[in-house]
Amino acid sequence: MLTPPKLSLYVHIPWCVQKCPYCDFNSHALKTEIPEHTYIEALLDDLDSDLTRYHLQDHPRTLHSIFIGGGTPSLISAKGIGRLISGIREKLTFSDNIEITMEANPGTIEAERFAQYRTVGVNRISIGVQSFDADKLTKLGRIHGPEEAISAAKLAHQIGLNSFNLDLMHGLPDQTVGQALSDLDKIIELSPPHFSWYQLTIEPNTLFYFKPPHLPDDDDLWEIFESGHQKLLKAGYVQYEISGYSKPGFQCEHNLNYWRFGDYLGIGCGAHGKISFSDGRIIRTTKVKHPKGYLNILKPYLDTEQNVDAKDRPFEYFMNRFRLIEPCPKDEFVQTTGLPLSTIRHKVRWAVGQGYLQETEANWQVTPKGKLFLNDLLEAFMEE
Repeated sequence: MLTPPKLSLYVHIPWCVQKCPYCDFNSHALKTEIPEHTYIEALLDDLDSDLTRYHLQDHPRTLHSIFIGGGTPSLISAKGIGRLISGIREKLTFSDNIEITMEANPGTIEAERFAQYRTVGVNRISIGVQSFDADKLTKLGRIHGPEEAISAAKLAHQIGLNSFNLDLMHGLPDQTVGQALSDLDKIIELSPPHFSWYQLTIEPNTLFYFKPPHLPDDDDLWEIFESGHQKLLKAGYVQYEISGYSKPGFQCEHNLNYWRFGDYLGIGCGAHGKISFSDGRIIRTTKVKHPKGYLNILKPYLDTEQNVDAKDRPFEYFMNRFRLIEPCPKDEFVQTTGLPLSTIRHKVRWAVGQGYLQETEANWQVTPKGKLFLNDLLEAFMEE
């Protein structure tokens, strides 16, 4: 029996000032003013369409988190974000401690709006710092400087948010081990409640893919991670997922819901969603990708809808769940996939035999060896 898990909402704002050379997200450089009012009304109409299509008004579910991503959502005014949040609240019941995150650039104009965003309901900001090295920021195509990033982090501390996140990348073009660790030292000095620390990867259909920069070698990348990880532990941070670190009590609830195979509606250009139903169905959705198509009132917002077959659910579940450091509860697998443990028993036995998993009566835990061979571990749960 499938038990619908927690519900979150992802909202995509597709515009940014300029496209970064490493970015493969659905983002579009601004050529004219953002059609703010029109787009926000379309987002709320898109949400209405989902609620109707999936009968969520007949079977109400509480909303536990909202993540407004992009693009650069902080290009939208506080008034616009306020209209968006109040419109969502009219349609869905918010949990008492709902987490509402908005991504923001550390540029001066956007940072000046942080307090206004808090006033209209945003209680968590995610700031795209990426580096504190001016040369590295230029190579990454970022339009802010180190001082703006530092000021934005200090401002986030001051305005009374429940939490905030700083995004930091390593393995940057021509980055030395010392430079990467210097960035981490600055993070520790700024003391954010949460930060995401991830390696730059070259994705298809990006400028870096067609003109690859010179990146650190594997030995340097390993030293950056190992030395950096120890720095962070000494500074009181806890790694709770592959690229997520937080001080105790400040994990990102929205991300946790993704990795625990929770449900989420996705509204906005190219947004993805996952919805589970008590009758055993799980569907994944994507919305029309380009703003022109999305804002065309003669077209539906929904682009694709795909049923997640039972044979694919173990891989999808573990692909998400094994990002987390915490143990994986067996009853959660049963509840969120609707499958009995017997369907994966032989695969689990193999993974335990390989030393990739440890098993107790209630949980599975990825071993250090399993983390090193994570792709092999996940492939074991793919359809045969």
